Amino acid sequence: MAGGRGTRLMPLTKNRPKPMVPVLGRPVIDYVKDAMVDAGLEEIVVTTGYQGEQLISHVNSWRIPSRVNQEDTPMGTAGSVKLLSGELSETFVVGSGDSVASFDIKDLLNAHRSSGAKVTMALWKVDDPTEFGIVGLSSEHLGEIDSSLTEGFISKFKEKPTVEEAFSNLINAGLYIIEPEVMDLVPEGEKYDFSKQLFPDVLQRGWPMYAKTVNGIWFDVGHPFELHKAQMALIENRDVLPFPMPEGEVLPDGSFISESAMVSGHISRSVILDGASVNGAAVNSVVMANSRINGVSESSIVGEDTIIDSRILNCVIADKSHIVIDLENEKR
Repeated sequence: MAGGRGTRLMPLTKNRPKPMVPVLGRPVIDYVKDAMVDAGLEEIVVTTGYQGEQLISHVNSWRIPSRVNQEDTPMGTAGSVKLLSGELSETFVVGSGDSVASFDIKDLLNAHRSSGAKVTMALWKVDDPTEFGIVGLSSEHLGEIDSSLTEGFISKFKEKPTVEEAFSNLINAGLYIIEPEVMDLVPEGEKYDFSKQLFPDVLQRGWPMYAKTVNGIWFDVGHPFELHKAQMALIENRDVLPFPMPEGEVLPDGSFISESAMVSGHISRSVILDGASVNGAAVNSVVMANSRINGVSESSIVGEDTIIDSRILNCVIADKSHIVIDLENEKR
């Protein structure tokens, strides 16, 4: 699924769909694609609507049979997959194209088959579940919730619970294994959502649903701070995660400097990507390809081919921008 507009990442997503936002120099969609390839899946279909042309060009470069299904109007997560229901005649995998996660899809498939579930969901454990949709698990189908479980049958869903309502700290991680008959529950031609509409319906009908918690990392990179945290986590866990690292140097504080980047200034907890340069300072920032920091970037995401001749703080800067201070008028 690659239909996200990435509004919280604007203006980075003004000229690219959210799944094409770079993470360590690679489009974020490639991380779930790699997990699918590693699991031995034979074909990938990317569903999208927003700025799909870039995705078509990128998906055509994958070394696995792949194609993009472009929606004329937004159909929601389940509605977009429903458009393909004529092709879904056996167990299939649905993944979010805008998250970075260490999904072991083979393991999830084994759990799905052993449990006899109609749907199996990947979960992630969080400290604060109040901003997410939480999932309650039971050791048996239609059983009582046991909050100590990290794997089991799904007994209950709750969207964005209060602290008092939170019966679990396990959240939907955006990867599902689904049997084809489940898609018969999705209305034809309607916008329809997996987590808010389809899965509660499946549960209400008493169909078995299973879930298992993911190990390693999980980030939804729809927020600028998460985009920075995801890249720092990938660098920190580079020896144990199944993702390729670009060529470059990792500093003791966890910063990364691409092999083709140039740094003569100060960097701290930052990622400096291909062809970028830092002559001033980059602190808790991501500096994308071919950008120049002559001023200071702090807690910011700097798009590609951009020049910073100022001090920026908590900013997302578009590609091909030039940020300066007008000293005469004391304006930026």
